[in-house]
Amino acid sequence: MGKIKVELIENFLIVWDPAEGTQLYKTAYYGKPVGIPKPKVPEFDVPLVLDLMEGLYLAETQKIEIFENSNEVKVSLKKLRQKAKQLYDEFEEKYAVYRDMRDSGLIVTPGIKFGCDFAVYKQGPGMEHAPYMVTVKKTGSDISATEIVKNGRLATAVRKRFIIAVPDLASKQIKYLMFKWFKA
Repeated sequence: MGKIKVELIENFLIVWDPAEGTQLYKTAYYGKPVGIPKPKVPEFDVPLVLDLMEGLYLAETQKIEIFENSNEVKVSLKKLRQKAKQLYDEFEEKYAVYRDMRDSGLIVTPGIKFGCDFAVYKQGPGMEHAPYMVTVKKTGSDISATEIVKNGRLATAVRKRFIIAVPDLASKQIKYLMFKWFKA
């Protein structure tokens, strides 16, 4: 598979060729097909939209090439990373966790609808409900008992395991704390 050509528009990356978008989506559920919130089949005839975190990962792993505007100016990894840092709070920590989970073969999607950073799948959306919701915390940051209980209650209500990921950017190590709830 050659590198897929992607266009940067504002804060999104667009794969205009539906065949290439389908190929990326089928690979490991990258992106969202335009106008299809939950694809029932992995083939579609519309462009694919990637977020900046997915795009950076795919560019770093040599799967896509990113261009800007009609002049087809190539976008560097440095420029893409700077753009992502402006968009995401604590981008470096979140990206370290995203990359680690993707490198482990997990499917990682935004977790905004669950009030967390990532929803994580073993098999993929449509194949299963996300078994994990992941919140990223900086090393040394505080977390209250109330915050743990809130996240735990939400995770239990939506049948997910709550995980706190704590990346140490200096050592490139990530600690994962998974909470298991039980009835007393």
